[in-house]
Amino acid sequence: MSVTNRYRDAWEGFWRDAPEGEGAVIWDAAPALTAERHLALFAPHLADPELPVVDLGCGNGTQTRFLAGRFARVLGADLSAAAVELARRSDPAERAAYLRLDATDPVAVRALHDRLGDANVYLRGVIHQSEPADRRPVAEAVATLLGERGRAFLVELSEAAKGVLGALAGGPAGPPPKLRPVFAHGLAPAEVADAAFGEVLRAAGLTVLESGELPLATTEFTPDGERIELPAHWVAVAPDGARRP
Repeated sequence: MSVTNRYRDAWEGFWRDAPEGEGAVIWDAAPALTAERHLALFAPHLADPELPVVDLGCGNGTQTRFLAGRFARVLGADLSAAAVELARRSDPAERAAYLRLDATDPVAVRALHDRLGDANVYLRGVIHQSEPADRRPVAEAVATLLGERGRAFLVELSEAAKGVLGALAGGPAGPPPKLRPVFAHGLAPAEVADAAFGEVLRAAGLTVLESGELPLATTEFTPDGERIELPAHWVAVAPDGARRP
């Protein structure tokens, strides 16, 4: 199985048109507001911090580069070739490696596991953006990459975020500038019900170790200058049957 051409083309178009530089797209908030906060929650659940880390859905690599400063070996992977090339250009010091990967392709995912061995996985805002048929395969890709020793940290928009995004899009001036490309390229954020998200993880063979709520910071601001944050939830997961650290 692999993603539809429409979905792949939507992401290629989005990242091909995206401006370069950190903070240029709406979810590209500084690591201090995103991955750094997430790592503080994730670290207690890592059974083996020395494993490679895969930033699955790395986009332009902002969070990947942060993770590369905390772990010995980090790989950013994304469906979009344009995103991967942007991530590479943004990392001239080659702090991390980057790879185009269709996470719904089990053969490609298994090949990556064979190459890396068990890995820890960071995944931010991928499942809620995926088409319905792709959500479980993405979760299964996480399980495959973990193997027996890996752990994963997943952050997804809550279903309540859809109302927030709708209100932003329906304002008198229309969507904020950084939200417009998301809609223009046919991407659909916050499309997964909260209950369905847990079902997807269980069906993929993942056990939730801990979960919580933490707003997802964006790079967009209200007319009053307040940073827009979207309702989101996070989970730390392990393969079914794995021992806790």
